[in-house]
Amino acid sequence: MALKNGNPCLITFALWFAGHAQFMKVKKAARNCKKSSAGTLRGILEYAKDSEWGKAHNFADILAAKSDDELFALWQKNVAPQDYEDLRPFVERHKHGEENVLFPGKPKMYATTSGTTKEPKWIPITNEYYDNIYNKMTKLWLYTFLMHRKKSFYGPAVSIVGKSIEGYAPDGTVYGSVSGVTRRDIPDFVKPIHSAPAEVFEITDYTARYYTLMRIAIEQDVHIIITANPSTIVEMQNNVNMFFNDYVKDIENGTLNEKLDISPEIRKALAPAFTPNPKRAQELRELKANHPDILPKHYWPDLQILTTWKCGNTQVYMNKFTDSFPENTLYQEFSYFASECRAGLVLNGKSDTVLFPHFHYFEFIEASDLDNPNPKFLQLHELEVGKRYSIFVTTYAGLYRYNMNDLIEVTGKYGTIPTIQFVQKINGIISMTGEKLHERQFIEAVEQAQSETGVKLNFFVGFADVENSVYHIYYEFENENISADDIKLLNDAVDAKLKEINIEYKAKRDSLRIAVPVPHVMIKNSFETYKENCIKSGNGRDGQFKLNLLMQDEKRRSLFEQLIRK
Repeated sequence: MALKNGNPCLITFALWFAGHAQFMKVKKAARNCKKSSAGTLRGILEYAKDSEWGKAHNFADILAAKSDDELFALWQKNVAPQDYEDLRPFVERHKHGEENVLFPGKPKMYATTSGTTKEPKWIPITNEYYDNIYNKMTKLWLYTFLMHRKKSFYGPAVSIVGKSIEGYAPDGTVYGSVSGVTRRDIPDFVKPIHSAPAEVFEITDYTARYYTLMRIAIEQDVHIIITANPSTIVEMQNNVNMFFNDYVKDIENGTLNEKLDISPEIRKALAPAFTPNPKRAQELRELKANHPDILPKHYWPDLQILTTWKCGNTQVYMNKFTDSFPENTLYQEFSYFASECRAGLVLNGKSDTVLFPHFHYFEFIEASDLDNPNPKFLQLHELEVGKRYSIFVTTYAGLYRYNMNDLIEVTGKYGTIPTIQFVQKINGIISMTGEKLHERQFIEAVEQAQSETGVKLNFFVGFADVENSVYHIYYEFENENISADDIKLLNDAVDAKLKEINIEYKAKRDSLRIAVPVPHVMIKNSFETYKENCIKSGNGRDGQFKLNLLMQDEKRRSLFEQLIRK
């Protein structure tokens, strides 16, 4: 089944032409990444020098540097490392209508993501960033598919994106998904590559959304799957297993299951996508008869590319479906990408992101230097293969020396540019499926749950079980005779508070990518017993003993398993 209303040869040629131009710019930057980095920093300084932030941090004076090394030194002297909370007051001013605060004018939009407090981060997306960086990177990204699979666009793509508009800042500026906006703004002749209309992502009920997405996609000969988190692919397949017969009926009749929780407005918008297709319905019935456990390799035999995160702890999800797709399918890392910065792209079809010094300015602290109160900041060209670093970014969207709180490892070189892989979050952040749950958010949720329920604890600790996408919470209750109802009451309240505090945890819970937390009741004096056992075994010193209250650590979790009340 070819692309509906699309010419695959024309689309392939256009994407190749547009992407190749961007590819040549990467190759140029790779000849001398130090020079490219300095040029980008100068560009950002020139762009923002007349903003309030630029004036306060002497951007004009930094630009007077006579050499690249002097430029880097003046930059570090005048601008301190930042995290989001440092920048939040300035973003808030933009949100309320002020111009020229962090950068010229106002943002085009905001991308929202979890912060370290109850309030989410509002990441500004400037016109400069969106038009000159994000759009160009998207063209190159699609080009990378063609580099490895020339027929990638001879069939449609299942592309999982967020809503382009989720709401509005106080001054009326939209906030939403950058991926949704990018999809919305692609040229009309490219839009046929998407298997489903954009209205699918307006469906609020997650089961209904996945059903609609897969009911449309399974009717087609999908060639590409694009989704950041591989847990989404697991959920897609679960939906197929649950509703396959319903898909077939809908495809045969050209309908969309009336039992689904979908608004009349969205149903009306989606209606043109559905026409009776008894031929495909019969094909699917025959597949089911021949393959009781029906998999994507059966209904999408021509799948060319699956691009999703592969690095860090997401590998556990990849292991759940590596045998589910055709042998020819290329599994390509989604690239090192966050709301704050799309730092580069994978060019080798594997897992190594090439950082883009011609788009962003990067700085690094070596992992061994992270505990140093005055760490040495390194430039991109100073990184060494095999070593791990914390990464800081400076962008055309008002993030200056911004701590991504990510640990990355240098895996090789692309010309002079280091290639990297994401290793893990730093400083108490757990992210099984992209929820980015902070230890302080977890503590706040448990404390608020105690206050609201009246169920008191002496101690608690949480562990992420990545294999099963669930948090295990170990409670030591004040009342040693606590009832099962009160245990459930507190645990449900903690879950509710986590949803309230962390918008991405809520999304992952609502979409069933994270299960309900599992409660465990511990013996009296559990922390003291744990501490004593650790010290006796040489795993800690009494005066310096520390324990994170939210961890992804099966070894430590096994020690708390020994403290569960029998």
